[in-house]
Amino acid sequence: MTSASKSLTAETLIVQEVAPRDGLQIEPVFVPTEAKIALVDALSAAGFTRIEVSSFVSPKAVPALRDAAEVFAGIARRPGTVYVALVPNLKGAERALAAGADEINLVMSASETHNRANMGMSCEASLEAFGHMVAAARGTRATINATIATAFGCPFEGPQAVEKVEALVARYGDLGVDGVTLADTTGMANPRQVADLVRRTLARVPAERLTLHVHNTRGAGIANVLAAHGAGARRFDAALGGLGGCPFAPGATGNVCTEDLVSLCHEMGLETGLDLAALIGLARGLPALVGHEVPGQVAKAGRPCDLHPAPARKAA
Repeated sequence: MTSASKSLTAETLIVQEVAPRDGLQIEPVFVPTEAKIALVDALSAAGFTRIEVSSFVSPKAVPALRDAAEVFAGIARRPGTVYVALVPNLKGAERALAAGADEINLVMSASETHNRANMGMSCEASLEAFGHMVAAARGTRATINATIATAFGCPFEGPQAVEKVEALVARYGDLGVDGVTLADTTGMANPRQVADLVRRTLARVPAERLTLHVHNTRGAGIANVLAAHGAGARRFDAALGGLGGCPFAPGATGNVCTEDLVSLCHEMGLETGLDLAALIGLARGLPALVGHEVPGQVAKAGRPCDLHPAPARKAA
């Protein structure tokens, strides 16, 4: 796998924002195209170097993202920001490349059962399709990332063998992808498990090419991020307000909340390059956008540095 020129230090944590794609894909109310474009532009202005903008999937499968091409056409691209598209097949990859995606993200599951539910095919068929998508992207300016969903556990099959995930990472490398994502699709992971798999994966994939996609379904999301960071991972998916989840995995709600993670990073002295105040402002606008409250906590409670006047003492 290709190594990036920029080295990442122990004081670095890169957040890839996935709310426009993973966050909105399960929303029952269609978010207007103009609002999606405005959200991506606001995220760009907040300092993200990587944003997953949308997914080029069948509109019948994920109607919430049926306007992917229009969103890509409408966003104001910030220099230095990579705009990513998730693609399920060759047709989706071709559409994403035509729309000018900087990176295409291919997805298959470690779990055979989940892959058939999510992708409609066997794992081996997905890998064969990956070869065609990689070939389509070669010769373009787009980079290629490949995700291993259910890498830490499947809601249908249970835990996935570490050796199986390692073998898939190796297969991805043989295909010539530029980066790999390990996904805790349904929030089944624990910190020890995450740290172990990250260390094993970093033996094959440099830290600047490895992403962790962690869900907070069972409240362990940020703990798993910190465990992965301690093991050497530096890049993590998160969603503004904690939006999102996989529509093909029971109970898979709740990505790690971007502003909660960034707030904690800043308290711990980890560099993110992000404007936390801007993120909190955006998160506070999400309920009006999606029509319901969102799970994030910092937008409700404020930053730890946001102090309050002492209550007046009652007269004796």
